[in-house]
Amino acid sequence: QVQLVESGGGLVQAGGSLRLSCVVSGLTINTFTMNWFRQAPGKEREFVTSISRNGGTYYASSVKGRFTISRDNAKNAVYLQVNNLKPEDTAVYYCNINGLSGIWGQGTQVTVSS
Repeated sequence: QVQLVESGGGLVQAGGSLRLSCVVSGLTINTFTMNWFRQAPGKEREFVTSISRNGGTYYASSVKGRFTISRDNAKNAVYLQVNNLKPEDTAVYYCNINGLSGIWGQGTQVTVSS
């Protein structure tokens, strides 16, 4: 059974930073593109960033230059460094295995105060 466990969220002031982690079990991620999504209160889940199996990255325009995705295949994990946080970044953050859209973790809450 594939499981994703996100962690690292918290309450920070605007301008602060966090490092989110996603550890995957039940599947080896090294051949998959990995994604981060987020869902703010009252809004639909939205794409944030992705990293290919070769390390190529892609970012939503709203986070480009502030967020950095990385992966450690040896640890079967994906990370999201979030810097210069803004109140509009407040959301539950989820990682996702590209192509396995029905599998989600519990997410990790990021709350940014102004």
